[in-house]
Amino acid sequence: MDDGQPLFRWDWVVRNWDSGQPNSIVNLLEAHIVMSVVPIILGLVIAVPLGLLCVRYRFLYQPTAGLMNAIYALPSLALFMILLSVTGPERITVIIPLTFYAIAVLMPAVVDGLGSVPDHVRQSAVAMGFTPQRRLVRVELPIATPVVLAGLRVVAVSSISLVSVGALIGQGGLGNYFTDAYQRDFYTPAIVGIVLIVLMALVADGIIIAAQRFLTPWVRARRSS
Repeated sequence: MDDGQPLFRWDWVVRNWDSGQPNSIVNLLEAHIVMSVVPIILGLVIAVPLGLLCVRYRFLYQPTAGLMNAIYALPSLALFMILLSVTGPERITVIIPLTFYAIAVLMPAVVDGLGSVPDHVRQSAVAMGFTPQRRLVRVELPIATPVVLAGLRVVAVSSISLVSVGALIGQGGLGNYFTDAYQRDFYTPAIVGIVLIVLMALVADGIIIAAQRFLTPWVRARRSS
């Protein structure tokens, strides 16, 4: 980097905010949001029924959890490179591994959340005539919600962060600015990318916290009392 060049240049931000180019800040931000949110949603949609199956059939939990842990231990870059030969340099190449990572975190959270439901609560629901399906929806899942959403917070932050690795295959959203900054020895794009990714993580975490407060009003009432 030229010693006479400032570390951060606002004029670059203004020129590249929404210039209509593929690598404008707005376009990369939108791509980053899509590649972050889709795995979170898919992971939740898949992990909840998978967790329910593992609770219903306990023998499934250990092999399923072992498989998910093995996938979670794989480096994301390695998975991107493996999928690259199949799906090509497309967003789906980033979305698939992040979805597996989300399932690996959320599935145990669902099992732990349902396991945290006290037996006397289940027995009370049965005594009140609740069917197994109604008991699950009205009693067990609401009680498990804080544990599941705690896992979802981890998934959200990690997904938003890991999307950046996709820059090495040309699909990294704001992470593309990191490689651009390195190649040009110009730090402004990297600073913009870091700031926006951190802001995205904070917003996502805040949304999940707000959702938890909305879905579990009894927790807030108990704290107030």
